[in-house]
Amino acid sequence: MTTRRIRVLVIDDSAVVRQMVSSILGREPDIEVIGTASDPLFAMGKMKESWPDVIVLDIEMPRMDGITFLRQLMAERPTPVVICSSLAVDGAETTLQALQAGAVAIITKPRLGVGDFLQDAESSIVATVRSASMANHRNLRAVQPVMSGTATTTTPKSMTKTTERIVAIGTSTGGTVALEEVLSALPGDCPGLVIVQHMPAGFTAAFAARLNTMSQLRVEEARHGQRVLPGLALIAPGGKQAKVIRNGAQYVMDIREAPPVNRHCPSVDVLFRSVAHSAGSNAMGIIMTGMGADGARGLKEMREAGAVTLAQDEATSLVYGMPKEAVNLGAVCRSVPLGNLAGAILRGG
Repeated sequence: MTTRRIRVLVIDDSAVVRQMVSSILGREPDIEVIGTASDPLFAMGKMKESWPDVIVLDIEMPRMDGITFLRQLMAERPTPVVICSSLAVDGAETTLQALQAGAVAIITKPRLGVGDFLQDAESSIVATVRSASMANHRNLRAVQPVMSGTATTTTPKSMTKTTERIVAIGTSTGGTVALEEVLSALPGDCPGLVIVQHMPAGFTAAFAARLNTMSQLRVEEARHGQRVLPGLALIAPGGKQAKVIRNGAQYVMDIREAPPVNRHCPSVDVLFRSVAHSAGSNAMGIIMTGMGADGARGLKEMREAGAVTLAQDEATSLVYGMPKEAVNLGAVCRSVPLGNLAGAILRGG
């Protein structure tokens, strides 16, 4: 009598990881990889056709992050899930979220050298999948919120931490020169930057192209739907409002025709508020030289959301208007000279 093989579905947005994990598991006579998917929404379609015994799941994916998918899965049809993610490190908040959501095992993969790691960890991956397949489905469930009377004291939330930090910068008068100094001092692997420089339509593309020639970063005028990535600085286009939104576990630009805010389009407040909402403590906000108060309230929202917030100091600001308003509002963790801002970005504060 032939023993039924363990049916595995691999969900990861990296084609390399999907191919390698499938290859590792597929070599085992008792394991069958029934499919792969680049994100949970694709996976759901495949699972309607054939349900797996074990799911190998990444956390950082487009459209829906792994934690949200895991909670939904455990609520609808509990299935053993092995988390395989760079976020899943011992003691990390995301690891605890994954375990609370019902994951049966965690495999931590590095951000760099993933291919070599997967080859070295081949036996561990196989053993983990085999163990997961023996989990008692009746005991698979997410940790439920603690109820006190009719009020929920803790509620499930989407994943809060990602491996990619995001830096939001707002500036106006004097900002073109100040941004040149900051961006030219940053290495090519620094966190992704999103920037509002008050500038009319038709000028920001040329400004971005100029900054690109003097920086190790890629500097571009932001496009709608463009992903915020390490080593990339995106300049909000003049005449449009720019926001950062979450797409699963990724950050992407939302660029739209919209009315001015604080008489500006793009507005620093609009950008900062979106980053506060979408990135929270994964973000850093920096307000630099400029006239007026645009950005002060948005920077305060970023600080209240857990972001590190900095202001260019008075001594190095061409116009100490926007930074001063932010400082007076209590939106700034500390003020930093222009020449030290690049270092602060790399240190995370």
